[in-house]
Amino acid sequence: MIRLLVAAPPLILIVLFALSNTQPVRLGLWPFDFQLELPLSLAVLAGMAIAFLAGGLIVWIGAFSQRQRAREAEHKVRLLEAQLAQARGGMPRSS
Repeated sequence: MIRLLVAAPPLILIVLFALSNTQPVRLGLWPFDFQLELPLSLAVLAGMAIAFLAGGLIVWIGAFSQRQRAREAEHKVRLLEAQLAQARGGMPRSS
């Protein structure tokens, strides 16, 4: 329920933006003779989506070394816990 309350205002703004900006714009790529005509809102929202995905990819790639170190640390912890359990198993219990 809280997700809906947080997500609803931005989604409503996006829908209102898309409905308000329906004028066609022509997009081209310079070295190529490629032209695309689409609504302004779609061009802006697509650009924002591409930038968001590119930023997420950059962060994901940048965090790779930290994820690798965390996996190695978890592996070492499991080995040490197994060694500790084995060592405790061989020791007589004092009560």
